[in-house]
Amino acid sequence: MSWEKDLNINEVREIRTRTCVYFGCGAIQKINDIARIYAERGVNKVIVMSGRNAYKSTGAWDVVEKALKENKIEYVNYDKVTPNPTTDAIDEAAELARNFGAKAVITIGGGSPTDAGKSVAILLKYPNETGSSLYEFKFTPTEAVPVVAINLTHGTGSETNRFAVATILEKNYKPAIAYDCIYPEFAIDDPDLMTGLSPKQTRYVSIDAVNHVVEAATSKVASPYSVTLARQVIELVGKYLTKAIENPSDKEARYYLCYAALMGGVCFDNGLLHYTHALEHPLSAMKPDFSHGLGLAILLPAVIKNIYPAKAETLKYILEPIVKDTTTSEKASEGVYEWLKSVDVPNKLKDEGFVESDVEKLTELAFTTPSLDGLLGIAPTNATKEAVKAIYTESL
Repeated sequence: MSWEKDLNINEVREIRTRTCVYFGCGAIQKINDIARIYAERGVNKVIVMSGRNAYKSTGAWDVVEKALKENKIEYVNYDKVTPNPTTDAIDEAAELARNFGAKAVITIGGGSPTDAGKSVAILLKYPNETGSSLYEFKFTPTEAVPVVAINLTHGTGSETNRFAVATILEKNYKPAIAYDCIYPEFAIDDPDLMTGLSPKQTRYVSIDAVNHVVEAATSKVASPYSVTLARQVIELVGKYLTKAIENPSDKEARYYLCYAALMGGVCFDNGLLHYTHALEHPLSAMKPDFSHGLGLAILLPAVIKNIYPAKAETLKYILEPIVKDTTTSEKASEGVYEWLKSVDVPNKLKDEGFVESDVEKLTELAFTTPSLDGLLGIAPTNATKEAVKAIYTESL
């Protein structure tokens, strides 16, 4: 038996790939062409969304600023996006962009500036709405100003898909939105900009990519496309992550990790996500400084154990590059944990300050945070509160 038997050929699937991605070392120079195209369209003002430092320290900003100036495009920079961006920050940036008259959004950074920028792109078309109303699904956007995503990490894949995530701090909510209007029109994936990622970031973002594809290949809406992409993503991460950890300036390693993350973004744009992301979002909502990729890593072995009975053949196929023995749920789960330890991520939730008494609150958030019920609903096994509690408890 093989993974093909896990799919129902009589169920119709969407196969999505939408963004024009400029990919490869030196791709940042394509911002010159993008700026020229936008200037010709009359886009003469943009907001640039970034964190505090990486957009400058990588050298990306020097190239972008020059391209904007040469094409007479004025800009305002919102440089206060944090990891796990908040709706408050999105509101602040949207107000800045509106007052300035921005007609497009350029994001420079990892998933956080990209997601925040996509959200601002929507709010520029809906001036009476807020970050909270967007992430609590009080309206359904069908329009956004154009987004250009310049990616600085090999993890989220947000530069290639229609997803964005933000935290509503006062409610401990971290919902995900997915709208066709926020596919970036252009994206730049330049591995040259990623050699400065710290060892921890390098590990966590690539583990994020692995989680994306494990979920996308095993959800109730998985397609052959998401399964075959998943296998290649895991193969590439398995081969190149240790190389990037050992030698951060290894451009070939960064290139293939970047390609894996890009494909991971396309993969979950198609197969969507389920347990690991639905259960991680409450973790980083409760502790906003907690790394999303680390949370995913901690949860993954318990999730593999849960879903194995429903998707054994798929898991055997996609995990083969990093797990030797996938003959039982326990061995597959243990094998994934051994791989995580091999890339120096042996952490459990207790190592990060979570305790047994948090499980109840985390479980409640997994079921009450807007959008997460949708992820749980497409898990390959029945996502009961008991199942969710068990995953959290095993991950402690």
